[in-house]
Amino acid sequence: MATHWDDADVLTTDDELRELFGETMPAARDKVRPTLAEIDRVWLAHSPYCLISTSAAHGGCDVSPKGDPPGFVLPLDDSTVAIPERQGNRRMDGFRNILSNPRVGLLSLIPGRTDSLRINGRAVLVREAPFFDRMVVRGHRPALALVVEIDEVFFHCGKSAIRSNVWKPETWAPDAVPSRARISQAMERKDWSLEELEEYYGRKYEEGVYNLELG
Repeated sequence: MATHWDDADVLTTDDELRELFGETMPAARDKVRPTLAEIDRVWLAHSPYCLISTSAAHGGCDVSPKGDPPGFVLPLDDSTVAIPERQGNRRMDGFRNILSNPRVGLLSLIPGRTDSLRINGRAVLVREAPFFDRMVVRGHRPALALVVEIDEVFFHCGKSAIRSNVWKPETWAPDAVPSRARISQAMERKDWSLEELEEYYGRKYEEGVYNLELG
């Protein structure tokens, strides 16, 4: 792999990190908790989107987005949450990572809020449990749930969202890159016509997000 930096400029120790950034502020250092507080439950009840990070035993990493109606990340008790698995592309990269390394990190988002809720813990894949009845959406019962035993939970500050203007519609430019149909034709479904792909990723795709036949 080609490098674009001098070896002397690569940080390799915790001391070098502290030299650059200083000591962790007490408020940031001490905010980590081992169990859910009531405000965490309120946050999860209003969050429709979550990112899940995993790493396999051999080191391969993955970050997978999950989304459903607000409250889909379901607290089972003060130290456990469950996340339903809906229809997707069937790659299952994160799930395969969990089979060899149960450590996961969750980032729960609420649109318009610059702060976020972080949960780190250990996960298992569960194919059936009584709480699945609480996860049914549009008649779709999840095939499995990711159940996370919490090690750490804390709120993350909003500086990155403020810097990026991520929630300000006036900064959005969705048409600055090719459409999903054009990306798919160039990178994934090269034997499909653009017209076929535009139909596939059109209204029916949005209406069928809980349809097992769509991936």
